Amino acid sequence: MKMPVQIYRAVRLLLAAACLAGAPALADETGPVRLIAPYPAGGPADVVARLVAEPISRELGRPVVIDNKAGASGTIGAGTVARADPDGATLLFNTSIQVVLPHLMPLPYDTLKDFTPLAQVNSIPFVLVINKDLPFRSVGDLVAYAKANPGKLNYATNSPGSASHLAAEQFRKQAGVDLMHVPYKGSAPALTDLIAGRVQLMFEQGPSVLPFLKSGQLRAIAVTSAERATIVPDVPTFVEAGYPGFVYNNWQGIWAPGGMPAATAEKLSAAIGRALRQPAVRQRLLDLGTQPADMAGRPFRDFTVQQYDYVGDIVRTAGIKLD
Repeated sequence: MKMPVQIYRAVRLLLAAACLAGAPALADETGPVRLIAPYPAGGPADVVARLVAEPISRELGRPVVIDNKAGASGTIGAGTVARADPDGATLLFNTSIQVVLPHLMPLPYDTLKDFTPLAQVNSIPFVLVINKDLPFRSVGDLVAYAKANPGKLNYATNSPGSASHLAAEQFRKQAGVDLMHVPYKGSAPALTDLIAGRVQLMFEQGPSVLPFLKSGQLRAIAVTSAERATIVPDVPTFVEAGYPGFVYNNWQGIWAPGGMPAATAEKLSAAIGRALRQPAVRQRLLDLGTQPADMAGRPFRDFTVQQYDYVGDIVRTAGIKLD
């Protein structure tokens, strides 16, 4: 029996309303996306955020605008995203500090519950560098001296609780050596004292130390990546040096607010992933001394939780605290 036209139209309207009611909330998909970078404009993180904003914009078909909200170790910017509507209009670009800070200080948000991980942008290996006048030519040389002379070697970091500090503490734990921590306010003064011999070693990101390696003012002993880093290809990894479990990189990624509907998160993750896989984007990341990543959606969400637990263990074991 043929359904009357009036009833047919009514059923269609009801079905359409039901579909709309179950659909994820979306912002105006032609409006701008605000990508919050919680660091000052012109800094290393801001440079990468701006690099990836353009290709992400092309993939989404809408403008991606960088919004620098610096301060309080990045928590001001991150907090802004945590409180935003999960409609895709506000995203966060941050470093691995995102999963470190919860273990060091009270935060006005829950790092795991109040954010939706979308994609990892890159990883940034650390290079173990030493003063050029030291006789060590390998990790083995350094460890042998440190074990024979406990507490006589000082290591510099750019700040307490930083990724540089965590890398050094993980090395100290795995190598079983007694090293003295000398924290600085930034990498520049730490590297100045390392070159002058006032401290003996430091874990620092490749781009920061490359000029001093080229000039011969510092010597590289090993890198913390699983494979040799393209920025210092002649420097062995800690894995090659006999420490297979020692892999520790800084990294950068993109998050959305927590509670984002799965369909919206999947759409954003896929678009960001496509943007980051573009050869030109990967090459520009390499040119900055970073390793391009290829991790979006569920794999990045799992990685974020794994890193949260990993750094939490380092902080607890080393007893790292912020003054």
